[in-house]
Amino acid sequence: MNVFTLKRVDRLVMLSVIGSVLMVWLVLTGFDAVTQFLRQLGSVGKNGYTLNNAIVYVLVTFPRRLYEMFPNAALIGGLLGLGGLASTGELTALRAAGMSRLRIAVSAVGVVTVLIVGVVIMGETVGPWGDQKAQVMQLRMKNNNVGATSSGTWARDGSNFINARGTMLTHRGGIDSVELADVRIFTMTPDGQLTRFEWAKSAQHNGKQWILKDVRDSTLDATGVHTTTLASQPWVSGLNPQVLAQSIILPQYLSMRDLQRNIRYRAANGETPGVYAVAFWGRALYPLSVLVLVLCAMPFAFGALRSGGLGKRMFIGMLLAIGWYFLQKAMVNFGTVYGMPPLLANLLPIVILAVAGWLYFRRSG
Repeated sequence: MNVFTLKRVDRLVMLSVIGSVLMVWLVLTGFDAVTQFLRQLGSVGKNGYTLNNAIVYVLVTFPRRLYEMFPNAALIGGLLGLGGLASTGELTALRAAGMSRLRIAVSAVGVVTVLIVGVVIMGETVGPWGDQKAQVMQLRMKNNNVGATSSGTWARDGSNFINARGTMLTHRGGIDSVELADVRIFTMTPDGQLTRFEWAKSAQHNGKQWILKDVRDSTLDATGVHTTTLASQPWVSGLNPQVLAQSIILPQYLSMRDLQRNIRYRAANGETPGVYAVAFWGRALYPLSVLVLVLCAMPFAFGALRSGGLGKRMFIGMLLAIGWYFLQKAMVNFGTVYGMPPLLANLLPIVILAVAGWLYFRRSG
């Protein structure tokens, strides 16, 4: 088979696959967006939340939904595309002309590779931006305190341990900023002794430094407890307001740059990166995960799908997508519980899937 023929058959496979992928991608994302819009309608009328707000919320989160739905769309769309060629006999003709199954599968994955570049760029730019805008809208509508635990947000800043019972996003001068409410600052010695306790009604960042409002400052020494009260006072703290703002957003919705910032901040304070590291490596390995998943699903288009219709292909595609989702989540959670490095926990299911695909293509030729 000459080079010209190879280019023609690549174009045949790619056109069949890209049409199916785009169709499935739009359907899955559209269904998810409509479902979310119906949920938002239940909040219309609460604290000034309007129908326009609900529409804007769905629109700004649509890029993130596209990002999340792309692996499933690539998997199901790839099966539909190659399955369509199989049902018309074109896939059999390509095999008879000397193209291996792996070669055909690589042509199909080539389409996904092109699409995934744009998906990753979207997932690192407009996706996180839209989610942060949506979260601001939700906080304003709910008007509830947001915290990491039932006792609020906890943070460590050197020898200080900070607890804010409420964490809110405020909008001043056209800029969204963080305001902490019911703030407690515990200053500890290296051996765990409390030397100072500060309570403030609120803490606001003015762009340059933190300002505590309605402060009660208590110091502890050998002679007893000494307390002073102030209307306000500067608070020298390395607490990053951007990190606090981002902590309100789920880690998996942050960009890799923001995740790295959170990881560095936690490491500087002697804390483990936790879910931020897991989310970071999940994003970093996202392209590889999608490509391996699609490549390893392609064998189903060569066998059982030749005698099946659209419904059968959709069913098998959904089974594979659901199975992969639970396998990946289970292995990542397992690795997190047992102290496995986040990179390894995210990479292990991909390696297992890649080995299974390699064994298949090696055996089938």
